[in-house]
Formats: sequence, structure tokens, C-alpha cells
Amino acid sequence: MIDRRAMLVAMAAWAGAGAARSRPRGSGRSLEGLWHLGSYTDLERPKELKALVLTPAEAEKYEAPRRALNGMPPSKPGELGQPESEFNDRGEGLARVKGQIRSSGIIDPPDGRLPFKPEVIARLGLDKTPRPESFDNPEDRPGPERCLASAAAGTPILGAPDSNIMQIVQTPGAVAILTEKYHDVRIVRIGGPARPSPLPPAWMGDSIGRWEGDTLVVETIGQHPGEILRGGRILVTGQTTAVERFTRLSPGELFYEYEITDPSLYTRPWRGEMTFRAAPGRMFEYACHEGNYGLANVLAGARKEEQDAKVGR
Repeated sequence: MIDRRAMLVAMAAWAGAGAARSRPRGSGRSLEGLWHLGSYTDLERPKELKALVLTPAEAEKYEAPRRALNGMPPSKPGELGQPESEFNDRGEGLARVKGQIRSSGIIDPPDGRLPFKPEVIARLGLDKTPRPESFDNPEDRPGPERCLASAAAGTPILGAPDSNIMQIVQTPGAVAILTEKYHDVRIVRIGGPARPSPLPPAWMGDSIGRWEGDTLVVETIGQHPGEILRGGRILVTGQTTAVERFTRLSPGELFYEYEITDPSLYTRPWRGEMTFRAAPGRMFEYACHEGNYGLANVLAGARKEEQDAKVGR
């Protein structure tokens, strides 16, 4: 059996070679542990919720119909019933952040929505339900469908309907962030060497961190130059810059803040925050390749539909 902790420590130690060998003093600087990311709160605010901070009564009204499906809304008539057939794991309710019940991860803009440029909305059909899909090439299929781009991997770190465990392992020179879903590991170099220029693109970008008191500040650039869809609506490109802040509030709480800037996608920078809780259980392997195994049939089915449309079937 593979000792994942040992593997992560070894990877982080390699990434942080040459850094100071003494662990930063102060217990608040320890971010290590297994953290649960799940809650009923999504990145963007639902249209039926107007305010960022909800009253207990407003929260109960929103949470009640979702409890039977562990945080997911029931399927609508005509849908396949995925929430009813999956192993949903979204915690016990809406997110509690700084003692407030939150309706969205986004805190700025005030409406809790991603500030996409109008041309991006039009080009990608973000204003349409369901969103138009492309079946022309393998690269056109969504990253999550192919088990390539989970909501929790990369920046910002987001919760998902399932598999909401994240593990953080530290060495003096690096922090390793392992996500349960698709088991991606992001290495944050603490005070790392200057970035090469031009920066080679990477799936999760290049992350460099620094300590400000007991808060770890991480800047990430150099993500994949193509548009990557993560977490339902969020997009990242080679122009995306992310600044994250991790602060351990207590043995069971990790406060997480982030600011995203991408002039190719958004009209302005946008910010969000969340509190992660200590995970009650263990992390298990998330084996996922259905989208890759089925890719040939997905594209072949699209070609068959195109042929049928030409002959009027």
C-alpha cells in the first residue's frame, strides 16, 4: 500500500530544496490536516437568494429541501435523476463564515456573481440553459467530464457535490495541497526561486507562497493557456492570476480567501472566501476515467447525429 503522506512530504521537500530548514514558529502557521470543503453554498449566489448573509430562517428554507440528498436539489421533471443516484457529500448546510450564514462563496462583486465580459457570455453561451456543448474534438469536452479539472484542484479551491476532502502537508520550504477528486497535488514553493521567463504553462499553474504573520499568502500564475472549465461555471486561462490566503483559526477551522484577476474573461477582479472544517473521516482513492474511456463513443455519437441530420432522419 502506498503511504500517501510520505509521498507528499517527499514531493514537497524536493520542491522546497534549498529553503530554510527550520519549521516556522507559531502553531498558527501549521495548515496541515484533512479538510472538508463541502457545504450547500456554491461559488455564485442562487437567484432566489438576494443577500450574502442570510438569517437562520432564510437558511432553513433553502436547506430543508436539500437535506434528503445531502445538499443537492431534487431533480426536475424530465431529468435523469443524478442527485438521487450519486453519493452526494456537501456537509450539513450552508457555509458558516465568520459566524455568518453565507449564500455564496463570492463576496465581491456584491451580487455574488462572476463578472464575465459580455462577449465571453455570448461566445460560450453562459446565459443559456442548458449551456451549448461542443462535440467536435476531444479538447472541446469539459475537463470534469474527463476527470481532468475538479472544482477543488488549482485556484481557487472550491467545494463540489462529492469527494470534498483536501489534505495539506507542509515542509519548511513547501506546502503540498492534495485534492481527493482526481487526486491532483499542487506544490506551493515558500519563498521559491524567481519564476522563469517566459513561464512554461502548467495545468494548475505555478504557485509561490510567503508568510504574513500566521497567514500563508499564495500567488499563482502560468495556468494552461486554453480555457479550462472548473466547478460548473468558473473559467481559468493563461492570463489568470490568483492570490489566496490561508489562515488557521483553530484546530478545526481553516479560513480561506482568494482574489481572481483575468482581463480576458472578467470585467474586474473578483473575491471570495470560505471556511474549511476538519474532515471527520479519511481520504480514499478517487478512481475516475469514465469520460476518457467513453470519449470515442461520445464523439462517434455526435458524428452519427450529424449524419442523420443531413439525410433528414
